[in-house]
Amino acid sequence: MWFRRDLRLTDNPALLSAIANSDEIVPLFILDPNLISQAGSKRLAYLANSLRELDKSLSGRLHVVAGDQVEVLRSYNPEEVHISQEFEPYGAARDSRVESSGINLIRTGSPYAVAPGRVRKPDETNYRVYTPFYKAWLAHGWRAPVSAPKEINALQPTKEQRQFPDWQTDYVIPTAGEGAALARFEWFKKNALDNYDEQRNMAGIDGTSKMSAHLKFGEVHPRTLLKNLGASKAHDTFRKEIAWREFYADVLFNYPNTIDEYYTEKFANMRYDEPGEKFKAWCEGRTGYPFVDAAMRQLVQTGWMHNRTRMVVASFLVKDLHIEWQHGANFFMEHLVDFDPASNSHGWQWTAGCGTDASPYYRVFNPTEQGRKFDPEGEYIRRYIPELSELSNELIHVPGLSYITPIVDHKLERVESLARLEEIKG
Repeated sequence: MWFRRDLRLTDNPALLSAIANSDEIVPLFILDPNLISQAGSKRLAYLANSLRELDKSLSGRLHVVAGDQVEVLRSYNPEEVHISQEFEPYGAARDSRVESSGINLIRTGSPYAVAPGRVRKPDETNYRVYTPFYKAWLAHGWRAPVSAPKEINALQPTKEQRQFPDWQTDYVIPTAGEGAALARFEWFKKNALDNYDEQRNMAGIDGTSKMSAHLKFGEVHPRTLLKNLGASKAHDTFRKEIAWREFYADVLFNYPNTIDEYYTEKFANMRYDEPGEKFKAWCEGRTGYPFVDAAMRQLVQTGWMHNRTRMVVASFLVKDLHIEWQHGANFFMEHLVDFDPASNSHGWQWTAGCGTDASPYYRVFNPTEQGRKFDPEGEYIRRYIPELSELSNELIHVPGLSYITPIVDHKLERVESLARLEEIKG
């Protein structure tokens, strides 16, 4: 059993398939040098913690080996290698390479309630707009989650097969592991789910599920989150958020080049500025716009950012600083614990106005008004910009009063952004 983005025992079809097909399994995780080189310290530390939690669940029998996947798998001389199917460009290409080497991969299940490519229009083409996709996704449906196996007969690893990484970080990151995922979701169901439609955008409160990192590493399957959701507006809003993740995975599956290229190609012809000192200020949370700076500091300090502020900082980079979305997406890739290729690239393209089902480019988020609306008491800003903690709830949102002079004038840059849009409209 080759674990990848499915670091759990509950509702793991590939694991169940491996157990059913053999008397003894080898639970294996391969440390991929390519993926390691792209991840920042926070995501690596989270992965290291997640692997140790999975090892505990397997009674200390998880094999962890660094190296080329083909070479590592061949060292076990396996008859079958059971996997959960992956669909993003890198994972799909890696699995094809492994198969072409003669290794027998058995694909069972995926990281999604409905695997990319399965939700189709009546004419068998893919959906390019979210709302009809969501309706078809619901109509397609998914099976109920299954329990963890009662018994796992696993091969005891040798010392050489216990290459657990000792990645650490000085930052406070989310707690990793299947147990933490299920515990957090239970908390969310009891304390925030029923008000999710009203509270999910409020940056200063704990009103979201915080399942994104657990989903990224497969510590919980989306079917587990979907089970028992009701028909209320709050529950349906949460269901739709899961569907957005699946929609973006489907889009990337059908248009793999959009991981770093424009979904709407004309936006590649827009005039953009090269990243320089203003980009550095954005990365460091020093733009002079408190809501933007609080969000960027949250990202760097915790490896997570509230979904509302992800949109605000993305709009600011692309439409106030006129810097291409890929630069921001790459910075997110480095720092986000929950980094997901499809959600990251297409979330950025949605805000930048160039993605599928995108927010119109002429919709430019006002960072000050966004703060007033979604952090009215200033709790979020005070948490990450303590130098503003003494300001009143009204003044805390005003750029330029203290700490940093704004690097741009939002009103002027909005006009400039729309002028650049006019240049490519033809």
